[in-house]
Amino acid sequence: MSEHDTPRDDALSWAWGSNAPEKSVLNIGFMALSDSASVIVAATQGFAEKYGLSIRLHRQSSWAGLRDRLLSGELDAAHSLYGLIYGVQLGLGVGSATDMAVLMGLNQNGQSINLSHSLQAAGVTSGEALRKHVHQHKARLTFAQTFPTGTHAMWLYYWLASQGIHPLRDVDSVVVPPPQMIEHLKAGRIDGFCVGEPWTAKAVDEQLGCTLTTIQAIWPDHPEKVLGCTRAFAEQNPNTARALIMAVLEAARFIDESEENKRSTAQLLSGSDYVDAPLSAISPRFLGQYQDGLGHAWLDEHPLRFHAGGLVNQPYLSDGMWFMTQFRRWGLLRSDPDYLAVALQVQQLALYREAATALDIVVPGEMRSSILQDGSCWDGSDPAAYARSFRLHALAESPAVAL
Repeated sequence: MSEHDTPRDDALSWAWGSNAPEKSVLNIGFMALSDSASVIVAATQGFAEKYGLSIRLHRQSSWAGLRDRLLSGELDAAHSLYGLIYGVQLGLGVGSATDMAVLMGLNQNGQSINLSHSLQAAGVTSGEALRKHVHQHKARLTFAQTFPTGTHAMWLYYWLASQGIHPLRDVDSVVVPPPQMIEHLKAGRIDGFCVGEPWTAKAVDEQLGCTLTTIQAIWPDHPEKVLGCTRAFAEQNPNTARALIMAVLEAARFIDESEENKRSTAQLLSGSDYVDAPLSAISPRFLGQYQDGLGHAWLDEHPLRFHAGGLVNQPYLSDGMWFMTQFRRWGLLRSDPDYLAVALQVQQLALYREAATALDIVVPGEMRSSILQDGSCWDGSDPAAYARSFRLHALAESPAVAL
């Protein structure tokens, strides 16, 4: 490790002094995705032990299963979809709402929308071509995402709507766990999907279709996975939660530090206990090297990143609020929540600041401003108006949400 990877003496006191973890053995859930990297590295490469923690990793087969195990206490914390944490907080698709906590952001970028080979063969290789196909054919297309309130559902809906396709009226949407996307595509059960790596790259590698857009093309440096837990766990085990943040922060900093570290991490992820996918599918996009199956190759300006000097890891209030605006936009919420108040409850800003400061990691502001592909600006200043600002929406609808 480099010199700046060594924590300050007061950082070590979290583990060995009066702030020792209340719980030293943690069960942490993750999904088979490239963006689980910092959690896996923290657990397996000595970062957790430094803070008095032993992490037992538990790969989950679906986001719904991960959610249920978080709520039951079987998992202490997890690599989680942003929208999953907020969906549970707001009681969407669960018996009752449960107070949740986002300890830190795990990554930005690294998700894509793919279309099937049959659509590609029919010349549907752009948003405009897809819009024409959808509106000119009676047969409805079926798109897969990974969880009804998850990031992939919201990215898919946002992008389809930006192309003039209503995601709830013009196409069908189904939930498919990330590692199963390839088999569903092969079987012809879906016409496209939105998911994280390496599954979009693997589909292109196997000539099962094309990548139509990356999500970072829609929102550069968009929020993605988080380290999530119930708020009860964070409140009952603050030293443990702080130590866990510090371990994952150090792992994230290590991954982003060099191409060599990224390559070794990609190799680790490819193992059967973790992502269990060919290194050839993981490594290129992990390093920002894209090819879309349409003859285009590029080095992405906004690649999958885990730290970026702390810019990735701050649990920004505006990031959490954005997902709530989309829940409202698509009828998952019947009325506007108190966006800022909910985000202040969920985002563990003070705990994160303590952990980052102890590691000499800069903590950016609690809000950030972004320009999305359609030209809209999101800065968290007026979330209710933002939710109402879109031409395509389902604000008047209240469909049942089955998770």
